[in-house]
Amino acid sequence: MADSENKEVSSKEEETAKQDEKDKDTTNEGLKTPGESSRQKSARSGSAKGKSSPEKSSSKGKKPAKGKAKKEEATQPTPAPADEENNDGLPDGTVALFLSSKTQELFECIADEQVTVENPNKLIPKEAIIQDMKTRAAVSDFTPVKQQMQEYTGEEVLVIYDADFKFGQNFYIALTEEAKEKIMKPPVPEGEEGGEGGEGGGGVEEEEEDIIYTYVPPEPKEWVSLGSEVEIEDEAVTESRQKLTFTIQRIRREFGAPVKFSDRGPDDIKDGYIECVSFEDKSFNIKKMELDTSTQAVGTYTEKGTQTDWKHPCNKFTQYAPRLYEEEERKKLAESTDMLNFINQVTPRFELALQQNEIMDVFFDDWKALADEDSTFGSKSDNHLKEYQSFTDLLFSKDKTLTCIEWHPTIKGVIAVSCSERVSFDDRVDNASKILMNPSLILLWSFHDPIHPQILLEAPDDIFCFKFNPSDPNIITGGCINGQVVMWDISKYSDRLRNNQRGKQAKKNTMSSLPGFEDENTDKTPVVRYCAVSSIEHSHKSAICDIQWVPDHMEVTRGGVIVESKTMTCTQILSASVDGTVGIWDTKPPKGQTPSVEDARQDNPLGVPTTFKHLDLTWKPTLKIPVFRVEGSGEYGVTRISIQERQGDRGAVEKLKTGDMERKESSVGHMGGSLRMGSAKDKKPLEGATTKFFVGTEDGELVYADWKLEKDADSGKIQPPRPQFCKLLHHRSINTLQRSPFYKDIILVVGGWNFTIWKEGHDTAPLLQSAAAKMRLTAGYWSPTRPAVFFIGTADGNVDVWDLLDRTHEPSLSQNVSASAITNIFPWDVSNKQQLLAVSDSVGTLHILEVPWTLRHCSAGELPSVTNYLDREVKRLEYIDNRQSFHVDNKRKMQAEEAEKKMAQPTEPNTEEMENKMKVEWIEFQEDEKKFLEELGLLVVPDEPLPDV
Repeated sequence: MADSENKEVSSKEEETAKQDEKDKDTTNEGLKTPGESSRQKSARSGSAKGKSSPEKSSSKGKKPAKGKAKKEEATQPTPAPADEENNDGLPDGTVALFLSSKTQELFECIADEQVTVENPNKLIPKEAIIQDMKTRAAVSDFTPVKQQMQEYTGEEVLVIYDADFKFGQNFYIALTEEAKEKIMKPPVPEGEEGGEGGEGGGGVEEEEEDIIYTYVPPEPKEWVSLGSEVEIEDEAVTESRQKLTFTIQRIRREFGAPVKFSDRGPDDIKDGYIECVSFEDKSFNIKKMELDTSTQAVGTYTEKGTQTDWKHPCNKFTQYAPRLYEEEERKKLAESTDMLNFINQVTPRFELALQQNEIMDVFFDDWKALADEDSTFGSKSDNHLKEYQSFTDLLFSKDKTLTCIEWHPTIKGVIAVSCSERVSFDDRVDNASKILMNPSLILLWSFHDPIHPQILLEAPDDIFCFKFNPSDPNIITGGCINGQVVMWDISKYSDRLRNNQRGKQAKKNTMSSLPGFEDENTDKTPVVRYCAVSSIEHSHKSAICDIQWVPDHMEVTRGGVIVESKTMTCTQILSASVDGTVGIWDTKPPKGQTPSVEDARQDNPLGVPTTFKHLDLTWKPTLKIPVFRVEGSGEYGVTRISIQERQGDRGAVEKLKTGDMERKESSVGHMGGSLRMGSAKDKKPLEGATTKFFVGTEDGELVYADWKLEKDADSGKIQPPRPQFCKLLHHRSINTLQRSPFYKDIILVVGGWNFTIWKEGHDTAPLLQSAAAKMRLTAGYWSPTRPAVFFIGTADGNVDVWDLLDRTHEPSLSQNVSASAITNIFPWDVSNKQQLLAVSDSVGTLHILEVPWTLRHCSAGELPSVTNYLDREVKRLEYIDNRQSFHVDNKRKMQAEEAEKKMAQPTEPNTEEMENKMKVEWIEFQEDEKKFLEELGLLVVPDEPLPDV
């Protein structure tokens, strides 16, 4: 019976499978296209095989369940079932649309790469499509469906890839939520819901469909604290003062009485109107402490002339040759008695002179060194910052924030500032179209013309930071608020910056000064357009807050290795952005495209130099370093960066050269070295240079990270390691992260309401941490001539001067410079007799102050004194660390001993010991009882009898 039933079931299953295959073939004939892929054919053949599998395994217990699962997986419909529902035209609620390759790259839906025949669906945010239509206007491929996109109710729009151009275009788009749901979640046909069990009717199939689900209760996990409970406690409202008690009384008969309101004049009732009339206060008095007056002194001019005789120069030279004794003459002189007597007479005086030179310097001038002994602050009369010059432009910089200032490296008296709009992020987004119409400029000022800027550098967006190239000051790089890196070349206008007052007077004698020959463009300020800007796709995603030139003696490879620079010029740029990444950009042209000087000076129709034409709009960083968080996921928002190597310090290169010389000497006689020079493979890594760097974040954290790429043990990706440490000692964004010009490992960090001084290699605590100031600190900079002095700018417009040798708990000098917040501070050592301090504020004014003699002059013993101070602080930190580790180890030992005592079983005492202990306790009890009874008067102790006589 069982065999007959199984045969009947198998025959029925074969019939149903054949019928399903016929139905599917008839439906697929209408959907076949000339470009049908081989994967679709294999999927249909796989579905047929999946159907035949349960027919063969139906007689083997529960094995048909596996065949059924395979059938369901093989016959599962593709993600584009809407094409099968309506073969004559597009599915309901969709429109065919052509997307160009540029649009596909913007929305990450490149044909046959990101969307394929198997996965044709792509969800695009509605806001991105609307923004694309606003940005590219009629050029946008979504312009035909602009009205439908504005009326679309969902947040994401479905776009389906049409590889065979079935509907005339390469894509079609769903314009309604119903169409999107119908395409994403197609309805299952009724014939496929029951499977083979609906027609077979066998007992085996019914048992397979019965699935019993068991509920597994979730297991509680151990609580892991991530610091959220501290935030909850801080935000919780607690009663901190005693409540006040109020008593309100009213006559009981007035409860529920009707109230009527009406209008009346102020004169209807007495005291209905009270007027506060101004009057003169006789006790008020203002004492004039300062009075602004102006005076002008005009000197007299006299014209005189002199004439001197010009002597014809003549080149001459004289050469001397020493007269040498022969060997016989030298022997005679050495053995002569006169020479021996002379040496015996001179030797005592010679030894005395050597002793005096060792004891003291006989050429030391006490009068000149007398002033150097005044090492205390304020020993000179001029101990305040003097106003030297101020710059502001009514058109370009007034009422704007000066984001960065830089002195020209080679031309004295030239300084550059960058301006930015004084708006918040929300206002910038709301008024984006208006802000874009305003020019974003860098102004180059000269002391010879404090009213008009010499050059205006045009930028695509507001500049937050910029730097002159130390190797070629005519090259300037800057970082924009939109994350792009910009380059300028001002070689054409370098002569304009070098012209001084005498040069301007000489121009009066040229033809342009004659009537009718005036040049209208002579007094106009030239506007220089940027010659290269980075690609927006490969730039930073947020504002660039710090940018630096990599020193000329080193280069950073794509793997993060520091190698020697063959050209000894600055060709790489280091940028830091709030998006959590640090980028390294290379300005060298590719192979075979070395631009000449003549090509660089030739201008295109827009007047832009072609120096960096190979970088414009295609520039991308050679290395992008994410600054991961020490714990958890995400990156730090980087605002400042500092590397150990500095411009002009060739210590690492000299170490490399000495090592190469030793290796060459050791390998004499062998074939060594390659004749090919300049290749990237021949560049040798600098062993003395480190890849570790400090980073300041927007949350006030100081991070010590490494950019050398390593293989991650967890993910297997090549990426930089996590930072070594992260310290949070500032409560707002870090605005200054600068190394001392006298010590490479001493770093000044300013942010929030305090500043700290760190030493690289000691990450436990800072060497010095200031107390919280009354106003927020906004800028800081080390003095270039005194190792113990640095300048701090505050939010109320003051400049604080700190001298570590004078006092460390408060500034040695505090002077108000502006009525608004200080944004940047930059001292510049003009000469041995003059030092200037550039201070910018948030209203667009650049102040130039002259630093007094006491703040710029370094005494003879200041550098050793500062070194000793820093060494003492390092020893103090080491002592604290040792004491803390000692206490921790001691506590652990005590806990271990207590645990051993608790774990150890007590020893059982002997019977003799127990008896002796009980006897001692009994005697003590009797003595205590006797004392107690005597104190109560219940026991009278008899007197001792007298001894017998």
